[in-house]
Amino acid sequence: MKAVVYDRYGGPDRLRLSVIDMPEPAKGEIRVKVLACAVNLSDWEYLTGSPAWVRTVGGLFKPKVPVLGSDIVGVVDKLGEGVSGFEIGQRVMGDYVMTRGGFADYACVPADETVIVPDSLSDDVAACLPQAGGIAVAGTDGLSAGDRLLINGAGGGSGTMAMQLAQAAGVHVTAVDNAGKVEWLTRLRADETIDYTKVNFTETGKKWDRILDMVATRGPRQISRALAEGGTYLALGGGVPTLLSIVFGGWLLSRNKSIKMLLVPSGQDLTRRVAEYATQGRIVPHVEAVLPFSSVPDALARTGKGKVLGKIVIKPGLD
Repeated sequence: MKAVVYDRYGGPDRLRLSVIDMPEPAKGEIRVKVLACAVNLSDWEYLTGSPAWVRTVGGLFKPKVPVLGSDIVGVVDKLGEGVSGFEIGQRVMGDYVMTRGGFADYACVPADETVIVPDSLSDDVAACLPQAGGIAVAGTDGLSAGDRLLINGAGGGSGTMAMQLAQAAGVHVTAVDNAGKVEWLTRLRADETIDYTKVNFTETGKKWDRILDMVATRGPRQISRALAEGGTYLALGGGVPTLLSIVFGGWLLSRNKSIKMLLVPSGQDLTRRVAEYATQGRIVPHVEAVLPFSSVPDALARTGKGKVLGKIVIKPGLD
């Protein structure tokens, strides 16, 4: 089968389109014929091996898994030992960030992280939902009308879906991203936009009830200045020193403010919830492009540089 593979950490030049053996499902796994797989920032992190904590999961010196791609939509092709509740030919989806393998014709995925795709969702839309949609749902849970939300990194898949959920709840949304996305975010009806290359939101004097930070680069003292009393800061990713300062320094500085990591409860329940929101029209992923295997290196490079408007989806058979 065809797959985009790599065997060393580095940039997009490490990737190559190759023919590899068909995978066989282990106990508790399902093999799927891949229909679509969205590109996530986590793919870029597993490709580069950075931040350093990625290597504790992906392999210390070299990648354990040669094929990236975690948000997979596919047709069940074969059931591993002990798998029940699924049938050959069903269209399924899931966030397989720990096992990956989606940039290939076939992938073996954990059955207990897999859900059936609602008929009303296209392959492309469904592929954008599990990881990015899950982050959006978890990051906006509990917001109420009149709250003020700042999303740092608002122009990606998670950010745009978080905007939709917050807007529907009557929340005032400040969208922070690079200059290439500010005008687009304004068209998406962000109440306020900030170009982070020109303005540090922690130095504006404004305060927010919640800050959802896709890639943390600031310590808790800076963040605290931008949080309203009783407010919550949620960091999704970032470098090890910054994240450690948030985990430990955030606890020390918390008092009437909460500064912590966003722990997304990924799995079947969250994926079902996100899919339901999509069928209801509460979240609509912005798909910038649907591309073939040969475009994976460029798609990952643009994702890593924060240049993608929403999501890119990779589909087998387009080359």
